[in-house]
Amino acid sequence: MSRFALTVIRHGETRLNKEKIIQGQGVDEPLSETGFKQAAAAGQFLNGVHFTHAFCSDLTRTKQTIHGILEKNRFCKDMAVKCDPRLRERKYGVAEGKPLSELRAMAKAAGEECPVFTPPGGETLEQVKIRGKDFFDFICQLILGKTGQRESFPRTPGISLGSCLAEVFPVGKRGSLELHPDGVAPDLAASILVVSHGGYMKSLFGYLLSDLKCSLPATLGKSELSSVSANTGISVFIVDCEEGHKPAIQCVCMNLQEHLNGVTEKH
Repeated sequence: MSRFALTVIRHGETRLNKEKIIQGQGVDEPLSETGFKQAAAAGQFLNGVHFTHAFCSDLTRTKQTIHGILEKNRFCKDMAVKCDPRLRERKYGVAEGKPLSELRAMAKAAGEECPVFTPPGGETLEQVKIRGKDFFDFICQLILGKTGQRESFPRTPGISLGSCLAEVFPVGKRGSLELHPDGVAPDLAASILVVSHGGYMKSLFGYLLSDLKCSLPATLGKSELSSVSANTGISVFIVDCEEGHKPAIQCVCMNLQEHLNGVTEKH
């Protein structure tokens, strides 16, 4: 069995986020000034977490965010980031570049709720979920060494991946990082950083919770489970994977925003 940490962060704010314009995949807007500040704040918050892998979508807003996070990191400033199109936002077809209000009007005209409505040329929620499952399966196989990518995971000598994660996400405060009986955080085979998009993340988290029965911290309310993450909201999962078995997952925190205090307006 291999245990790893998965830290998933939404990209920083763009001008179109603020103006409630749908970006999807076809509108490749860069971060706004606020978005760069959010990425730097997330990086400062996570600067003591030792990541072994970094992934983002191939869209500008996630690339800029992950680089803003990593440049603040004590261990991973020069880490190579892999861009994976499976991490792209949901495709909204004809609604991309248009106000959210227009998408809502299109959904209403079709007699559907906005979140489940698929605009012409867009992806269904099921298609987005399949992309999320495909990426998560890939990550599990990567850690189990089954992908043919036999790279050695970058580690700083004397640094425990589990302990440095537990310093940022203490037991009892936000989540359920289980300790060994001697009080030491369990070490991890890898610690993976992923920067993606709000709609995609909601779909991925739904898969982890509903299909893989991810356990949740007692402090997590229904609003956090049902809402789209704020820009640079941080979610952390501990994953135990074993060949031939369904992964066991515990959520440490979801859509955490502590690092944004004083950086951005709360919506």
